[in-house]
Amino acid sequence: MSAPAARTLRAHLLLLAVVCIWGSTFVLVKSALTDISPLLFNLIRMSLAFACLALLYRGHLGRITPQAVGSGAVIGFCLAMGYQFQTAGLRLTTPSKSAFITGMVVVLVPILSAIPVLRPRHARSPRWNAWCGALTAFVGIVLLTTPAGAGLDFRSIHLGDLLTFGCALGFSLHVLALAHLAPRFPFEQLAILQIGFCAVFMGASMPLLEHPWVHWSPRVVVALLVTAVLATAVAFAVQSWAQRWLPATHTALILAMEPVFAWLTSFLFLGERLGRRGATGALLILLGIAVTEFIPAAVQPTAHEGVSLT
Repeated sequence: MSAPAARTLRAHLLLLAVVCIWGSTFVLVKSALTDISPLLFNLIRMSLAFACLALLYRGHLGRITPQAVGSGAVIGFCLAMGYQFQTAGLRLTTPSKSAFITGMVVVLVPILSAIPVLRPRHARSPRWNAWCGALTAFVGIVLLTTPAGAGLDFRSIHLGDLLTFGCALGFSLHVLALAHLAPRFPFEQLAILQIGFCAVFMGASMPLLEHPWVHWSPRVVVALLVTAVLATAVAFAVQSWAQRWLPATHTALILAMEPVFAWLTSFLFLGERLGRRGATGALLILLGIAVTEFIPAAVQPTAHEGVSLT
């Protein structure tokens, strides 16, 4: 095997491993939220991840410019929005539902690109396949989040599912912010800054949104270490390298496997079953993602968003 082919294969396998880790964290976090409040969990996680990234990319700290700081703040705000909604919603819904709804970011990004102010430079308006994918995924969300016999009665959608959809919106804005700003600065600097500002915004919003509490237990410690070190710091570094060698369509379709890994983990460890209606909804969401991505858009998710990071 030639060196470029071996490198491409390694990039595919490493990115798939990252997506597998991201998918498994939904179950880990769901379990940990029994012993810790959601937003406090996020704050500790991002603070640990920031420390890891600052250590990993310490050579870039002295070269950060004021413009990079401002860009990192914008990206970090969108990232914090995504994670705050996701973790708050996960406490009230199932891991597989959370993962499939979060995966909607792949559909929402091209749809939001129809808004001129959000559309990155040189990007085109969404094509017909993006609208078809969005409609298919929307039907899937309705089936996944409403009980049998509810029809299209949106009043039956649980609060946890609505919060998780807010997470998909936040991660979509994060993708668009990265598309606007990432080409202007080294990715190492933006990695440090966005996670650092994400932690700052989480710390600022936490007292307004919850009364933080924690009962330190092994599952809380394990979940924090896995999500902060493996699923954020290491995964972000691996993905940043892997996406240098992979086509955007390959990356997007590998990222779309995250909810599948989440469901498999939830099935194996929690015995969660979606049922016929929920399984149909999950398949429609994946179909909507595939329809959107088989004809590539100009903007692709570039981090753990289903997103930048989970």
